[in-house]
Amino acid sequence: MAKKNTVSELTLNELAELFKNFGDSTRIKILYALLEQNLNVTELSNKLTVSQPAVSQQLKLLKKSGLIKSERSGQSQIYSLADSHVRSIINIGLEHVLED
Repeated sequence: MAKKNTVSELTLNELAELFKNFGDSTRIKILYALLEQNLNVTELSNKLTVSQPAVSQQLKLLKKSGLIKSERSGQSQIYSLADSHVRSIINIGLEHVLED
């Protein structure tokens, strides 16, 4: 007998909001860059060849959504993936896209 779905509509809406963050190519590029190493906004901007204001705007959205976190290091904020779940989501997405 199939288990009844017990996930609330609110939870499903939150999941939809989470996945919206993966719908922007700049945000995906940022997340992918942070898979490799923790970076500050200047490093991300240079690596992605995207303006610092644009990177900063996307970082703000990613941080608000709980996908990334930041830590102060001197004058800079160093950004990293929030946890291993984010790493898993990106890796599973890549596996799916690269599948034959």
